[in-house]
Amino acid sequence: MIKLHHAVGCILGCSLLFTPAKLILAQAAAPAMPAVGVAVPPAQVYGKLLTGMEQEFVSAAEAMPEDKYNFAPPATLGEFKGVRTFAEQIKHVAEANYYFFSGPSYTDAGSKANSDSIGKLTTKADIVKALKDSFAKAHAFVDTITPENSFVTTSHGTRAGMTAFGISHVMDHYGQIAEYLRMNGIVPPASRGSM
Repeated sequence: MIKLHHAVGCILGCSLLFTPAKLILAQAAAPAMPAVGVAVPPAQVYGKLLTGMEQEFVSAAEAMPEDKYNFAPPATLGEFKGVRTFAEQIKHVAEANYYFFSGPSYTDAGSKANSDSIGKLTTKADIVKALKDSFAKAHAFVDTITPENSFVTTSHGTRAGMTAFGISHVMDHYGQIAEYLRMNGIVPPASRGSM
């Protein structure tokens, strides 16, 4: 009985010694949460939201095998006549990111050129690259949002408004491509607990 108490005591003691070090390391890895009442710059807020959606959307685009990029739900499953294929969903978001995140530099001609260029892409690698490039453009735009300019009207709307709309647009299409993945027996990476 004494040996059992000694063994339990040693295990408990070692656990208690190890736990604080583990907690300190875990806390050091997590970014500090701003204190209540502290103003957070809009670029930081929008940047964090955009990064989260980008990770979910890009990982889903990468999860679909190339031979399934032309998948669209069949009409036998419901009202799916004329819906976008998986590839068209990804290209649409890439095109739209240039629209939402162009800010004051937006032009109809530039938007059309981006749409035409992205619309011609056919391989998974090219489509995913265009998607990633569009998110890089989005981040560059979001990084310029300040408290002073976030709600100033430009020829293309306010920076904050267009960013909020752009992020919600990605969320909408993420829901669609997540279903396309599941219809093909693929669990979206964000639902696997790995993100």
